[in-house]
Amino acid sequence: MQAVLYISHGSRLEAGVEEAIQFIEGTAITAQYIEEICFLELAKPTIEDGIENCIARGATKIAVVPLLLLSAVHAKEDIPKKIAAGRQMYPHITFTYGRAFGIDDKIVDALYDRIMEQTIPLTEYTQVLLVGRGSSDLDVKYDLTEIARRLENKYQLVNVDTCFLYGATPRFEDVLSQYEREKPKQVFIIPYLLFMGLLMQDIERKVKDVSHGNLVLCKSLGYHKNLQQVLTDRVNELLLTSESMS
Repeated sequence: MQAVLYISHGSRLEAGVEEAIQFIEGTAITAQYIEEICFLELAKPTIEDGIENCIARGATKIAVVPLLLLSAVHAKEDIPKKIAAGRQMYPHITFTYGRAFGIDDKIVDALYDRIMEQTIPLTEYTQVLLVGRGSSDLDVKYDLTEIARRLENKYQLVNVDTCFLYGATPRFEDVLSQYEREKPKQVFIIPYLLFMGLLMQDIERKVKDVSHGNLVLCKSLGYHKNLQQVLTDRVNELLLTSESMS
């Protein structure tokens, strides 16, 4: 029997973990397969627990879906290692592995919605800043830059920049310092994060500390219907792969 195992990042904040669970449970994908939720780190059940739970419910095939916005070390190395360990422990189980959300025009539209829901008129001076988690993986910087480019072009925005909380440049703190000096007339800051967590709290705190008043902090991406549609797309394409291997 086919199972779908969703792997979210995890958070030390219970609210962040609950957000991830509600996001998955609120995404109507399929009721005909076994579905389990687990976390990469900082929360339980673990990936090992998730695999065991799928098998205990009768799974013979497990489609592993990463709930990650961009493909970095977690998607390329950490999760595949866990899957490899699962294959070794359960050689009779067929594992397939999906891809992160990545570059998707549905996400671009969701970002614009995050701006518009602030109900603040855009001007000829409007700038947008996407704040990514960050990684030493160059693909992360490339992908977020491409998403920023699509947002800027599709909605004819003056300027959409990117920055990162750690692991890549420019750093969020440095961009905020630049805003303090240059005092731009309007900047919408969008945390490129799925769910509430310590990183989101850090962004909120740092924006509040900036004396320049023309910064508008938007909501993160989680719970947007477009993100749920992207998740549905990733699951369906993975299930097609799983069926072709049967």
